[in-house]
Order: sequence, then C-alpha cells, then structure tokens
Amino acid sequence: MTASAHRDVAVVGFAQRQMREFDGSPNCIELLVPLLQELWEQTGWTKEDIGFWCSGSSDYLAGRSFSFVTAIDALGAVPPISESHVEMDGAWALYEAWIKIQTGEADTALVYGFGKSSASTLRRTLALQLDPYTLTPLWPDTVSIAGLQARLGIDQGLWSEKEMAEVAARSRTSAASNEYAIRRGETTADDVLAQELFADPLRRWDCAPVTDGAAAIVIAATDALPSADKVSRPAVISGIAHSVDSPSLGLRDLTRAPSAERAGAAAGGASGVADVTVAELHAPFSHQELILRRELGLGGPEDGVQINPSGGALGGNPMFSAGLIRIGEAARRIWSGEADKVLAHATSGAALQQNLVCVMEASKDKTL
Repeated sequence: MTASAHRDVAVVGFAQRQMREFDGSPNCIELLVPLLQELWEQTGWTKEDIGFWCSGSSDYLAGRSFSFVTAIDALGAVPPISESHVEMDGAWALYEAWIKIQTGEADTALVYGFGKSSASTLRRTLALQLDPYTLTPLWPDTVSIAGLQARLGIDQGLWSEKEMAEVAARSRTSAASNEYAIRRGETTADDVLAQELFADPLRRWDCAPVTDGAAAIVIAATDALPSADKVSRPAVISGIAHSVDSPSLGLRDLTRAPSAERAGAAAGGASGVADVTVAELHAPFSHQELILRRELGLGGPEDGVQINPSGGALGGNPMFSAGLIRIGEAARRIWSGEADKVLAHATSGAALQQNLVCVMEASKDKTL
C-alpha cells in the first residue's frame, strides 16, 4: 500500500527504551509512562495536544488477550481519546497515523510500539507468522530461516561471510555512542569471524539480540504545529510506503526483497534516494542489510552514506518498536542538522517479507 503526501507531516518527538536485562524488566505500562513524559518535555505539548493515538504490539508475544488495551492505562483514556492499534511494528502505526492526518481527521498523533520478548521463546513464537498450513507446523525458527537466506546468498556469490562480519562489526562500533544499544563496542570483522557458528553461516553477532523495549514518536501536520513548538528543524515526511511479498518461503527468491524495492521507489518519489545521506535500516541479521542496500539503491559507507549510525537492529531489536526506532533515529539526524534528507526502513515477517520505507527531509519553511 502506498500513498503520496498532500499535507506535510513532520516527526517532532521521539523517545525509546531498550532493556539490557530481562530480570525485573518493566511491563508495558511501566515502559510507556516515562516515554510519554519525555515526549512532553521535548515538544512542550500535553496529552490534550494529541488528536490521534496508535500503537503496535502483539498479543502472541505478550501471551495474553488484548494486551494493547492494558497499555492504554499509560495514556489515560478519560476523557475519551481517539485510538487505534496494529498487530505490527510501531512503524506501521505511524503509517496509519500519517494517513489519519492526511484525511484531515487529526492534526497531531502519538504512535508507540512495545514488546516483551522475554515473555516467550521469541524464535519459536515468531513461527506463528508463517503460513499456517505448510510452514508453521514445521516450527522453523527465525534464526534458522535467516541462516538459510544467508547461505543462499553466499552460495550464489552475492555476499560473503567477511562482508556479513563487516556489517556486524560496523554496527557494534557505531552503537558504542548509542546509550540505548544493547550490543555495542569497538569491534572488527576479524572479531566477528572468530566467533563459533551459531546457525550456519550466522555467528551470534550476525543476529540481533533479543530485547524488551518500547518507543514512541509524535508527528504533526506542519500547518498545525504550535508556534511554541520546541523542534526548530522538523523532519518532514516527504514519502512513506509499504509493500508485501509472499508469506510462502518457497514462492520467492530469499536473496531478494522486491517489496523493499517497491516501497523505496514509492517513498523516494521522482528524486529517489540519490541524495539520502543517512539510512536507518531495520536489518535483524547482518546479510539483510546487504539485501536492503541493494534493493533500495543505497550506497554504503564507502559512498558517503551513513548506514545505521545508531547501530541499527544488530545493536538492539525490541519487537514491535525496532522499526519505529529506525524512523526516530533517522529523524534525529535532521533535528541535529547532521543531514537534510534521510531514509528509515522497517520490516516484519520472515526473511524481509514485509517492508516499509519512510523518507524525511529538513523543512524548507524556516518559520516552522
């Protein structure tokens, strides 16, 4: 599904939490309350300034029905609020909120995603998103599927274990300056290759860590931003789109992600991504970054494009908020003046089945 913008909408607030340890990990309400407080401090807004709320989470992960309803206690539903939910990463909640603003039903929105991966065995739980007739009964876990995908690419000469290790090493090194990253520190490709195989050909650092966490973002129509807004350089969404490939692993080339290419082309518009200088890619496995860079037509660090300067999902991958975090991290580069045009990507499903791309640019209206 794609849409072309006709009302400028900007990302004006972002907060996140990623839990390093599972012991004593807070529940969804305890995760969200400090995030909301941080957003009010960033923007100078209050709950009354938000016209629409949308969340992304999964009852399968939480292990109980309507867990997202419990999370609303963090928002405060009295007086009544306009609220919705997607059983997806919070990036898709942002997409719904963006459409809500495009239709004129709201001027502002707060979107959030949260997940407690520690409540289950994540690798097995995610088998429930596969085809229920032919795949789920086999219970193939996500790491094993990613291993098959990585091996296919290596055997076809599309990438090598060394190139995968270079991605993992760069991600850990970049994450060293990210206070929220779970896995970080100065690392070389040789350090990665020295590890034992975890799921051939993947080593542990080729795979995103299992993380509890949450994230929240405030977006607003630029014509509705309060004059007292604290964000002096809003990150305007110039294009956003998502697309889906077949859920059947046998019906698609796992070394490709055509839906990412389609979403990137739609979100990039006529100018494409040629002038993007920062890209936050939601790649839970090192080789998936290589696939996404090719499908999106992005260069790499050697071409002057910063890929995952936050460390990306290999630094921390909280379910149902890691994609939303990519959007927030990319927007921060515009707020700080480090970049004028950025790209953020989110994925869902096995082996990059579903992909969302959000392109943001610094506002050309200096009065915002």
